[in-house]
Amino acid sequence: MKRAKVYMHQKWAGTLTEDEHGYHFVYERSYLKMSNAEPISLTLPLTGKRYSSDMLFPFFDGLIPEGWLLDIAQKNWKLDIRDRMSILMMTCRDCIGAVSVEPIEQKENE
Repeated sequence: MKRAKVYMHQKWAGTLTEDEHGYHFVYERSYLKMSNAEPISLTLPLTGKRYSSDMLFPFFDGLIPEGWLLDIAQKNWKLDIRDRMSILMMTCRDCIGAVSVEPIEQKENE
């Protein structure tokens, strides 16, 4: 299982997960309670419910670099082009715009 924290304007907005059932995104309760909370995407409106998809949500896939920049990332970090979640976690820690994605390190017993 792969997990990442999703930040909106440097505030932890939610958690993105990839497991054997697909991809899941859920907003953090504390983020939802904020008076100035805004959705990370129009396709992922604010809700306490979990979003699920068989493929990486188009919003997150759109954050991944393309072309020569993706080629450099693949070669430097030895990333599999088909592993979109790993590419997202490695290349989107400091994205252009309000959203950033940081991996949640797995413990050995997880």
